Amino acid sequence: MAKPRVLAIVLAGGEGKRLMPLTAERAKPAVPFGGIYRLVDFALSNIVNSDYLRVVVLTQYKSHSLDTHISKTWRMSTLLGNYVAPVPAQQRVGKNWFLGSADAIYQSLNILDDEKPDYVVICGADNIYRMDFSLMVEAHIDSGFPLTVAGIRQPRSLAHQFGVIQASKDNPAKIEQFLEKPANAEGLADSPDEVLASMGNYVMDAAALREAVIQDAEADTGHDMGGDIVPHFVEQGLAGLYDFTFNDVPGSTDRDRNYWRDVGTLDAYFDSHQDLISVTPIFNLYNEQWPLYTGYTGLPPAKFVYGHRERLGHALDSIISPGVIISGGEVVGSVLSPHVRVNSWSSVRDSVCLDHVNVGRNATVVRCILDKNVQVEEGAEIGLDVEYDRARGFHVTDNGITVVPKGMRVTR
Repeated sequence: MAKPRVLAIVLAGGEGKRLMPLTAERAKPAVPFGGIYRLVDFALSNIVNSDYLRVVVLTQYKSHSLDTHISKTWRMSTLLGNYVAPVPAQQRVGKNWFLGSADAIYQSLNILDDEKPDYVVICGADNIYRMDFSLMVEAHIDSGFPLTVAGIRQPRSLAHQFGVIQASKDNPAKIEQFLEKPANAEGLADSPDEVLASMGNYVMDAAALREAVIQDAEADTGHDMGGDIVPHFVEQGLAGLYDFTFNDVPGSTDRDRNYWRDVGTLDAYFDSHQDLISVTPIFNLYNEQWPLYTGYTGLPPAKFVYGHRERLGHALDSIISPGVIISGGEVVGSVLSPHVRVNSWSSVRDSVCLDHVNVGRNATVVRCILDKNVQVEEGAEIGLDVEYDRARGFHVTDNGITVVPKGMRVTR
């Protein structure tokens, strides 16, 4: 039997309002994560590790840095016809930009015409996880359903953030009901405090996808995959369920197997960074059998200088990226992106510092997210008094994390 032809579509046009101010000047999938990565790198790494090497990334909102990152980083073998291509909204079928995720695919049907795939893998670009999509494709083919939705258990308290799946009692691999972001979801029979949530990952027969988005384009809907296309198939009894629990990725451990985090809020973004830095990480960046790919090259190693007991450059329980210089300061429980500098007698604790952040001498940073090029002046403090931080115009999350926008200066 010939190997099925699979095209992967990554939906990367989201605005990411709940991640403001990190998305003030960039698309959500372009937000840096984990030191050297961008959020989109996790979806793309999963796809290429699954051996699907023809990938389009549908972009729209403030996509310049995202398009640049994909074009420079995700270069495939043109000799073999493989590619990762950013595809911006082009108004191919009218004067509208993408009206939703289903409309984005509808406006990009020329790609299906060119590639003529048998099956299409569709996923978002802003979740942190490892997944072997080839296992989901196999399950999809075996099921006979035209649509398969990946599901994962999540706390019932978060049900309003997800599409909630109810599996058929007669066939656990069939979706009986699908509710998009319900206010009062019913818990699972075997775990009342949990629901089965859609991961936003789908496999579809290419012909069924084409027909569905064309019909949706002609209807008065939200033109959304989760809100409109999935319920359409569920109502006809044609939607299958793929349980993420059965997705066994090479190199995964008991602790990080089945990890999935939606980083849709600043608190989730901060917490997911904390998941990276424990001795046995909840999400393991160091799985060499299922690597995470990105574009940082040519950077010098991280450097720690000054060994005097009163001026000791050191880091504990932290991720320190290439190009970082810790010059007589301390870093604890934090993630530092390339070219961050922490100067003498300063302290960075439980924080995320993106590229080119500079922490001046005798400064203190606690429970903060500092966007690129933030300058913390000598002797300044940030994160110690959230009311003072608010008064200075910085955003403070519900969980008390202070977020400093790109290029800002933190003064004494």
